[in-house]
Amino acid sequence: MGNDKILGRQEIHAYVEQWRRAGESIILANGNFDLLHVGHVRYLRAAKALGGKLVVAINSDESVRALKGEGRPIVPAEERAELVAALGDVDAVVIFAELDVRALIHEIRPDIQAKGTDYTAESVPERDTLAEYGGRVEIVGDAKDHSTSEIIRSRLGPRRP
Repeated sequence: MGNDKILGRQEIHAYVEQWRRAGESIILANGNFDLLHVGHVRYLRAAKALGGKLVVAINSDESVRALKGEGRPIVPAEERAELVAALGDVDAVVIFAELDVRALIHEIRPDIQAKGTDYTAESVPERDTLAEYGGRVEIVGDAKDHSTSEIIRSRLGPRRP
């Protein structure tokens, strides 16, 4: 992969602890990031604007397939991670295999979980996990006018097996 922002689950702990000791807040954003588009960029820029170090958790290929169905992801996890890590607002990227980020939240205890505008603070699945230790959810980014699924449907046509 060749990018020092892309970290394993153990490495991310050391970075988060170092940042915390330096007085930084930790912001977690997560998603599939399949076919990186302007909605992703705006979401991550808004997450970073909350102030602190931005960790982006990217679903593994297996978890994307489980969530989105056969034929997804279009882009393999390692390449999605490299693309997201190339963005200036992103401080670290980690790939996770679970269907949601609860386990990672337990591990790194972010101060804020930034979610896109397709959620409300009440609909974020991991909000209870954050509340256990005083973390919070922030809804950020522009209106959900962009999605990989919609790009595939409208521009690429139906997927063929």
